[in-house]
Amino acid sequence: MISFRNFALRRGERLLLSNVDLALHAGWRVGVIGRNGTGKSSLFAAIQGEVEADQGDIDVPSRVRIASVAQETPALDDPALDFVLSGDAAVHAAIAMERDAMAREDWEAVAEAHHRLEELGGYDATARAGKLMHGLGFSPDTHERTVKEFSGGWRVRLNLARALMTPSDLLLLDEPTNHLDLDAVLWLEQWLLKYPGTLLLISHDREFLDGVSTHTLHLNDGKARLYTGDYTAFERQRAEQLRQQQIAFEKEQAERAHLQSFIDRFKAKASKAKQAQSRMKRLAKLAGTEAVRIERALRIDFPAPDKLPHALLRLTDADCGYGQHTVLHDVRFVLEAGDRVALLGPNGAGKSTLVKSLVGEIPLLTGERGGHPDLRIGYFAQHTVESLQEGSTPIDHLAKIAPGVATQQLRDFLGKWNFPGDRAFESVDGFSGGERARLALALIAWRKPNVLLLDEPTNHLDLDMREALAEALSDFDGAIVLVSHDRHLIGLVCDTFWRVADGVAQPFDGDLDAYAVWLRTRESSAEKEKAKPAPVAAAPAKPASKGPKVNAHKLAQAEARVAELESKLHTLDMDLADPDRYAGGGTDAVALSKHRERIAAELAEAEEALLGLYDA
Repeated sequence: MISFRNFALRRGERLLLSNVDLALHAGWRVGVIGRNGTGKSSLFAAIQGEVEADQGDIDVPSRVRIASVAQETPALDDPALDFVLSGDAAVHAAIAMERDAMAREDWEAVAEAHHRLEELGGYDATARAGKLMHGLGFSPDTHERTVKEFSGGWRVRLNLARALMTPSDLLLLDEPTNHLDLDAVLWLEQWLLKYPGTLLLISHDREFLDGVSTHTLHLNDGKARLYTGDYTAFERQRAEQLRQQQIAFEKEQAERAHLQSFIDRFKAKASKAKQAQSRMKRLAKLAGTEAVRIERALRIDFPAPDKLPHALLRLTDADCGYGQHTVLHDVRFVLEAGDRVALLGPNGAGKSTLVKSLVGEIPLLTGERGGHPDLRIGYFAQHTVESLQEGSTPIDHLAKIAPGVATQQLRDFLGKWNFPGDRAFESVDGFSGGERARLALALIAWRKPNVLLLDEPTNHLDLDMREALAEALSDFDGAIVLVSHDRHLIGLVCDTFWRVADGVAQPFDGDLDAYAVWLRTRESSAEKEKAKPAPVAAAPAKPASKGPKVNAHKLAQAEARVAELESKLHTLDMDLADPDRYAGGGTDAVALSKHRERIAAELAEAEEALLGLYDA
């Protein structure tokens, strides 16, 4: 159990939390929510002993094993699987001891290492680490790649896998879904439901919170209040609590007015002096219930397009990719007014490649891209946020795309996007990730697009901003193509789904719930197939011909070789679909493309050899 007693926490001069008294019990899965800047991450730091309470204390039992996700990953030469495995330090050390003893041919030390592994229950540790990596989207061929070879987003996943690998009684996860695709989010949700310890989870993804949490800790206005239930239950309880508070306030205000009126009227009269004194005492004893201060509801909107033609954008028989490498084959995609399409599929499968092809940011390898003459695209991607100019203000950014427009008109527009008053003149250097994303969306809205192509727009946005974005997109008259791991946003905005995977983009027949079921069914089928014993060819009682017998060992080797090359090819496709590889147009992509061609040729040869054995 974790106890907070009269706990207070500051960040610099600012009081984040005060007078916190509550207890979190073993086995609870607690969603920690609140607007950006309310102290959620600082609370995690205090639980881990990284910052001290400014008042009161936190009682965390000394024997509790705490696991959390590291914020940074150094450019290590360690293989990815070994890095994840090192989350379980004791097992990792025993495996290293066994490996070293084997290299020295010290059989006594090998036996000792085996005994240690048995004590720790570590014989399946490598398999568990591999399973974590698989769930988070790493193909088998990536397991031996060094950590430094992965891009930033994939390193975040490695950190997450390592934290899940760490034996713990208390797991602290701060925005774990930010760099995950929807497939990985659904997998993580199922994993956390089976986690036996206590979970504290900071998240702005309400569907994820609803799927995982048993309790909700709400940080607001310097206070922390615990609610039983998931995020939806919290919303209901808080609404009722605020309603009752307002009723009590209004009742008290009426009594105050009545008492004050009596006092003012009769305090000078000797015959009523005693009664007036009594009422003055009563007035002093009233509780002082606060009026409900409604948190200002954030509302944004995308202005109606000036023109909204029916047929807006299309790809015909398109191969999408980079250089000589095709990520998606034969794409036929038509976007019409009112279409709201969500792209589903794992990271690295080509969702961003498809969006960039629709935008025209990358040229098609083959096929045709066509757009209506009145087409006006609003495009949001991670590099949109990163391209905001350091040292410039929101007004500067907006004035650049709106030359000649009066400053007051620009201020009025930015105010609607929650950059009121002097905030419009503050440098973006001091903005949070969420504020930068909000500004990037505002700049898109100013242009009045009739098509919105949005690639993970909710990263860094808090719950209120996500809700405001969902409402704005629901009211938007134009067409939308959305890539997001936020199921709540997808569910409110989109009614058509396309699955992008295995080099193909095609419609998915079903909604998000059907997609989650499909994923689980596919994983279950894959596990069963994996668990099946390798088929052994039984010799026929009477051979039909005197042709050559199939060598079962050679057949198994050939099948393994094809599987290995397919895995390598999949890994290279993931790399080639990773936009980070193309930053600055470096030679890395060229080398990868050539390597892929070589592996594809080897795979073709291996498949021919395997077919020859099958024919035999």
